[in-house]
Amino acid sequence: MAYWIKFAYDKNTYIIDLETVGAFSSELENKRLTFWLPNSNQPIILNPLGHSDAYKQVLDYLKKTLDRNSKGSWIKINYDRKEFAIDLSRISSFVCEPNGRLSFWLPDSANNIIITRQANADAYQKVHDYIKNTTGQSLL
Repeated sequence: MAYWIKFAYDKNTYIIDLETVGAFSSELENKRLTFWLPNSNQPIILNPLGHSDAYKQVLDYLKKTLDRNSKGSWIKINYDRKEFAIDLSRISSFVCEPNGRLSFWLPDSANNIIITRQANADAYQKVHDYIKNTTGQSLL
């Protein structure tokens, strides 16, 4: 089901189906909300003052999506002083290092996420469970 929004950003007008976006990050301090355009690594950075309508629409979409997919592929994790909402079904590779760190790259972005059991036990378990349930394989 498509979830189209239209907004102005950097002198351009965008129409984006948020259902095609695989990851969002929000910074609690400055309230910036970032996502990457599908099939691109171009970030869109929204804030409540400069892009109030689009900002609200994206937040509404995230709330509905996370509520609806609470046991699905979407996870919410805190990482690097940001809160990320990530659709794990859009991740095509996961890496487990010998020290147990799990890592993956955000869809349509050059950003990677590295989580450890010690620093972020909940996110670590969610990612591991997703990998196990989806692939039948365990990285541990």
